[in-house]
Amino acid sequence: MFEKVLIANRGEIALRIHRACREMGISTVAVHSAADSDAMHVRLADESVCIGPAPSNKSYLNMAAILTTATMTGANAIHPGVGFLSENARFAEMVEEHGLVFIGPEPKHIAMMGDKVQAKEAAIKLGLPVVPGSDGAVTSLEEARSVGASIGYPVLVKAAAGGGGRGMKVARNADEIEDAYRMARNEAKAAFGNDEVYIEKYLTRPRHIEVQILADGQGNALHLGERDCSLQRRHQKVLEEAPSPALNAEARARIGEIARQAMLTLGYRSAGTIEFLYEDGNFYFIEMNTRLQVEHPITEMITGIDLVREQIRIAAGHPLTIRQEDVTFTGHAVECRINAEHPETFVPSPGKILDYHPPGGLGVRVDSAIYGGYRVPPHYDSLIAKLVVHGQTRNECLMRLRRCLEEMVIDGIETTLPLHRRLVEDLSFINGNYDIHWLEKWMAAHR
Repeated sequence: MFEKVLIANRGEIALRIHRACREMGISTVAVHSAADSDAMHVRLADESVCIGPAPSNKSYLNMAAILTTATMTGANAIHPGVGFLSENARFAEMVEEHGLVFIGPEPKHIAMMGDKVQAKEAAIKLGLPVVPGSDGAVTSLEEARSVGASIGYPVLVKAAAGGGGRGMKVARNADEIEDAYRMARNEAKAAFGNDEVYIEKYLTRPRHIEVQILADGQGNALHLGERDCSLQRRHQKVLEEAPSPALNAEARARIGEIARQAMLTLGYRSAGTIEFLYEDGNFYFIEMNTRLQVEHPITEMITGIDLVREQIRIAAGHPLTIRQEDVTFTGHAVECRINAEHPETFVPSPGKILDYHPPGGLGVRVDSAIYGGYRVPPHYDSLIAKLVVHGQTRNECLMRLRRCLEEMVIDGIETTLPLHRRLVEDLSFINGNYDIHWLEKWMAAHR
């Protein structure tokens, strides 16, 4: 097992990784920007090193500074967390070239799944069901028109190197395909430096279902059930729950086994998430995230399996000790993402937290690195806390969630807590009757 792990991230996920390491007897090194000198993970880590000024490209994305720090502090491995360099294949390669261990998948699998065209091609070969669409990248407007006519409108033009909803445009009919194609390419070029796009059938009322995978690259893989991430705003997840209220036991077992077998065939190593759209009883692969997910705690709550601990064990060369038949699902869990944003305009709200009171009690977990007096910097993602609640049934879970949202206090800055408090009172949400478009329509109707 590793003696020392460098955590190449910040915020709640850096603290989450630190805690897992400490419980395994592993020392930690926190890297941080000048803006994060007072961060909680920096305070708690065994060692901390400032690697640059506030901008991410000069600190958390500075590969040379991170690798130098790892070498200087004698770290054995690097955990990239989520975001930043977590899905950067070149960084994973560089970690290995420096004689260190990257706590994550092999670089070739990161690269494969990081390109949406390659990922779809791989998914087809692996037997994953896919959304009807173009065979690879679409390189001309004429080809875009041909694909649209072939699969039928509406269609979605998507950036091959995309993510977070950028470089995605809907064409509802043949008259809109030219604008959608050109706008998606321009957006993709500006956001990712790559204007390659592909086209898929646009589903009208799908759920966003993702399957959590663990594999050791030694012939063992298992799925840990699914998460429903359909409550989204501008393709950004707001609330997730596990298991999905839209799936029955047969559908759950079917898609879980399909995903597990695909990872066995691929020879995948580490944690990963395979994301699908689900409509009318059918699943359609959309992408794979070759890293830990922000919403991983709800899977941990219903399975009792520590995903970060398993990531570290697998990276250290240990095979999985859990078999699929050992995995049991107990109860229901929901995660609310609490952001430092205005709850209606979603304008970021950095600043000093004057008062902070997290809720507690049975089945309650708050993953957060904030504290009273902490100043939320304006330079990074606005996520400041994840409220995770578990109950024996979905109804018990929602009642507990409502109580926790009433109890939680974050004063001094605007947060999205009021949005969540209103959301959990809505009858459609309570009944589990929603899709990926529902939240934006609901917010427009409740302004």
